[in-house]
Amino acid sequence: MHYKPPLKFAIGGVPLGNEFAAVTDKDAYAAIEAAWDAGVRYFDMAPWYGLGVAERRYGNFLHDKPSSEFIVSSKVGKLLKASKNYKRDIFPFSPSPNDLAFDYTGPGVRRSIEDSLQRLGLDSLDIVFVHDISSDNKLLPTPWPEQFEIARKGAFPELTRMREEGLIKGWGLGVNTPEPILRLLQVADPDICLLASQYSLIDHKNALDQVFPAARAKNVSFVIGSALNAGFISGSPRYNYGKESYKSPRTSSKGATVFARSLGTM
Repeated sequence: MHYKPPLKFAIGGVPLGNEFAAVTDKDAYAAIEAAWDAGVRYFDMAPWYGLGVAERRYGNFLHDKPSSEFIVSSKVGKLLKASKNYKRDIFPFSPSPNDLAFDYTGPGVRRSIEDSLQRLGLDSLDIVFVHDISSDNKLLPTPWPEQFEIARKGAFPELTRMREEGLIKGWGLGVNTPEPILRLLQVADPDICLLASQYSLIDHKNALDQVFPAARAKNVSFVIGSALNAGFISGSPRYNYGKESYKSPRTSSKGATVFARSLGTM
């Protein structure tokens, strides 16, 4: 089975999880409602986004909409645990009293999905992405290949079982680098992956030359995430979620510099 969502455009949950700034509930709901009124019917979020804030906000809006009219994707691997001593250094703008624990095991993934369904007020998810098992994730407790191996034995078969149970329709990885997706295609049977920050006007060579051909051979679909490189292409001084990464040699190379200047971002 390979799940292919029929929709072409989505709204994501990162900003509405207060990652970049404090967003009020009023403004968040207004943004979601505006997207709905404009015809958007695919909504992507994660427990990570605001440590539960994004899922609660989308859930408040979507739970009384006909489930046949929209598609929801969320993510697993970052398990939230309520704590009186939660740290605000990860999401300083989030009011959520949760701590984060990486858990790519089968039981951890199932619990994560059950928790997400409670926050969303839904009884199933369309798509689940295993989140951020990737070399760019500096918060992982051990190197990403070790976490990937935990997921290979735990999360991947558990998600396949949940797909067979009907609790989800499809699953894959949601990552910012190509290597984990290429490895996933060799060891599991995913349906769809979130290719984040890898297919844009600035950065697309790996996606075109490596990931897309491998996925096509396995009949795996893609969601293209952060196509504006976390807002850099549209004018934000932020490249791929890094506060200072827009100053890096990668983005100040001749081609990227000329392109950024043409947009007024430099």
